[in-house]
Formats: sequence, C-alpha cells, structure tokens
Amino acid sequence: MKSAKNYLIFPLDVATLAEAKTYVSLLRDHVGIFKIGLELFIHAGPQVVRAVQELAPDSRIFLDLKLHDIPATVRRATRRMAALGVTYATVHCGESPKMLDAAVSGADGKIRLLGVTVLTSVSSKDIHAAGYDVSMANNLTKLVLKKADMARKTGFAGVICSGHEVAQIKKHCGDSFLAVTPGIRPAWELSRDDDQARVMTPARAIQNGSDHLVIGRPIRDAQDPARAAGRVIEEIQTALFQ
Repeated sequence: MKSAKNYLIFPLDVATLAEAKTYVSLLRDHVGIFKIGLELFIHAGPQVVRAVQELAPDSRIFLDLKLHDIPATVRRATRRMAALGVTYATVHCGESPKMLDAAVSGADGKIRLLGVTVLTSVSSKDIHAAGYDVSMANNLTKLVLKKADMARKTGFAGVICSGHEVAQIKKHCGDSFLAVTPGIRPAWELSRDDDQARVMTPARAIQNGSDHLVIGRPIRDAQDPARAAGRVIEEIQTALFQ
C-alpha cells in the first residue's frame, strides 16, 4: 500500500525562491510531492526545480504549468520539462488531441503527463458563460469524462479533477489512470471561505479513488505548517485503514 505521505502534494504557491526553500525544508518529511506552479516558475525558473531536488531528494516534483499552445510548442516544452527531471507535468485538455499527442511525444516517457480537465474553481455557470454545449454545462462530470478520455487515448498518465469526478473517471478510464485531486480541505478547515467551487475532505477523496491530493492553504497558512501537514497525514492514514 502507498504511504500516506505519497498521497500528499504540497503546492509551492509562493512568490520567491527563498519562501519555497523554507517550506520545502519544513515539510520534506511529510510531503511526497512538491508542486511548482506558474508564479514561482516565472520568478525562479529551473533553479527552483534544482533547489527542491537538493533539499528534498526523496520527494518528487510536479511542474504545474498547464501547457496550452500549438502542438509544436507543446512538444518542445514537454521535452524541456523532461530534461529537468520532474515526475509530473500538466497540459490542458483543450480542443485538439494533436496537442496532447505532441505533449506525449515530447515527454518521451520520461515524465507522467496529467491532463487538466475542468478547474475546481469553475462552476456550471462559468461553463455556460464560456459558450459550451448546454448538455456539458449542465453536467460537469460529462465534460470532465470527455476530456479525461481524450487524455487517456493519447497516452497521458492521468488527469487533474475534482474529487466529485474521481469515481466516474476510474470507472470510465480504469484504476491505473491517475486521478490527482485539488480542492482538498481537511475536515478541520471546511468552515472557511473558499474560492474553490468544488471541495472535498481527504478521506472522502481517497474513498472515491483519488491517487494524490493537492493540499496547500491549510498547511501553508497554519502557524505551524509541519504540524498541520502531520494532521493531514493522520487524516489520510485514517482513510486508508477504514
């Protein structure tokens, strides 16, 4: 069985390399995967990847840049990502399977690509406003499954999805197809105001079949981030042995 630590993805959603190093040093004993997003990568570039590798050699790196461009550009970008030695990288499941094919070609089996389906901050109302077909806008799970199937058919390792869609994705795409779930809030954090439209506890997400959980603010904003991460690990462990 996978350890509780390896379920936990901590997003380094900070502005500077110094802040990122501080959190990696604090959390490396509790976090299996550190996620590097746009803000930090634009500030520090590949240097931040090397810093995490040096500070937490036993942890994996998830480069979350959500690529969405013409196929040739995406192919070159994933080739560069693969050269950095990261484990996971994200690509939007956009309009063209050719872009996803290009991403797989560029990755050359060296990184596990994750498709971005529907962001957890997005609601049905937003999908309506974006001009999607009514059947998709009224049923976000249908839209997520369509995008997940596109990613699976082109050779992606899995998708980013809400915990509410995990069970259906596993049923539709198979148990080996990864479901990485943001919008996770520990039970002791659910009362807070949130800009995520579709949130879920770690226990519920794992019960639904999530392979990895992205948990940021409840840890990052705590007075003692390491203790907060420890509490999250305890919650995950409880779910694993239920």
